[in-house]
Amino acid sequence: MNVKVNHAAPVHAAIWVEVFSTLWMVVEGAVAIGAGVAASSALLMAFGIDSVIELISGVFLLWRLSVEMRGESASLVKRAERRAAWLVTICLALLCLYVLVTAVYGLVMGVTGTTGTHLESAPTGILISAAAFLIMPVLGIAKRRLATRIGSGALRGDAASSFTCFYMAGTVLLGVGLNALFHWWWAEDVAALLFLFWLVRETREALDEARE
Repeated sequence: MNVKVNHAAPVHAAIWVEVFSTLWMVVEGAVAIGAGVAASSALLMAFGIDSVIELISGVFLLWRLSVEMRGESASLVKRAERRAAWLVTICLALLCLYVLVTAVYGLVMGVTGTTGTHLESAPTGILISAAAFLIMPVLGIAKRRLATRIGSGALRGDAASSFTCFYMAGTVLLGVGLNALFHWWWAEDVAALLFLFWLVRETREALDEARE
């Protein structure tokens, strides 16, 4: 039995939103990680890894939504929903750990003078984070509205990931920008630690959704 028409429309819309989000994450992740490696920037690397996490969760969400779109049994949709919600939560928790470890490591290495950011590579990271700063809140709002319409906790968790990416893009702009303009080597790592406030909160919200 196919999905009812009044429910099929938001599910179909959610699929297209996830397709766009997934394609964007491929671009964002590749550019951010490449810029992070070139600039020896832990903050840019974390931003790129966040994009990879969103890519993984987006692919999983596409599978979950396709299950519902095909009109599969309610029990199968529920299992897909539960798996997708937990995957989003685990990915966010791992990112919290990565940001904490790399930021502390960067500060320690910076104090000892054994590491630093190559500022000539900063413009690429600034450009991709500026683009994400504009795009991600639009995607997050769309996902959250559609999640309410179809009753998907996993999609709400993915919306939280989009807002997390938005916050992190702002953090990258602040940290990398201050480093590039004023040569404040510590700005990126301090900004990453401040970002944990948002990231931990979003992870807790995703965990609550997964438990429900």
